[in-house]
Amino acid sequence: MDSKCSHQYCLATKFIDDKLLRTVNHIDGLKQVVLLTDGMETRPYRLNWPTSTVIFDISSERIFKKSAEKLQGVGAKIPRNCLFLHVPLESSDIQHSLLAKGFNGNQPSVWVIQGLPVMTLANFKEILLVASSLAMSGCLFLGELPAWLAETEIGIKPSAEKWMNKLFMSNGFRVDMIGYDEVAKSLGKEVSPGEYKNILFVAEQLQFSDDQMEFWRRELQRVEEEGDEEGFEEL
Repeated sequence: MDSKCSHQYCLATKFIDDKLLRTVNHIDGLKQVVLLTDGMETRPYRLNWPTSTVIFDISSERIFKKSAEKLQGVGAKIPRNCLFLHVPLESSDIQHSLLAKGFNGNQPSVWVIQGLPVMTLANFKEILLVASSLAMSGCLFLGELPAWLAETEIGIKPSAEKWMNKLFMSNGFRVDMIGYDEVAKSLGKEVSPGEYKNILFVAEQLQFSDDQMEFWRRELQRVEEEGDEEGFEEL
């Protein structure tokens, strides 16, 4: 990895860390964080997570196990009163695996993607669909995507923005692209010039999760049944 890419990666990591912790610290009660990673993620160990944070790491099982052994071997620990769970990227149904691990679509969550080996656009669309189904309205999905996914020259920003808007909005998210130069400026640094290999973004879920929809369906059914009973009593 050349220094230019490394510099941009560091900027993205700092931006994601700060945005993630600010968001989680403003959530009351159970806080769910879903990390889509390369299996060598250090955020669960190095960030100061608030109490009652449940962290789900979606990554290659083989790489995750090796990485976890090494981190624990040097004394890395998950903060007390937090829970760290792994979901194998190889799962045939990641959504089902998350739910089986205890993910709750009626509780707030924050989703982060950085380092996940996204091989095709279809791969990412599957991930976006999972996030769309499980994340409550108002929840955030942020991180970095490979620029080649946009199937366009990243230097032509309007084209990349148009592609990102279409992709995320089709799954219920409103997305904003974040400039690496903007992040650098906010940190008092300068970003190396050149073509960006990734797209940094923050997206907000605009629609209800599947669990929220089911909750409201049941509430509506209950109200209708109570209304029918009252009407029957009046007769």
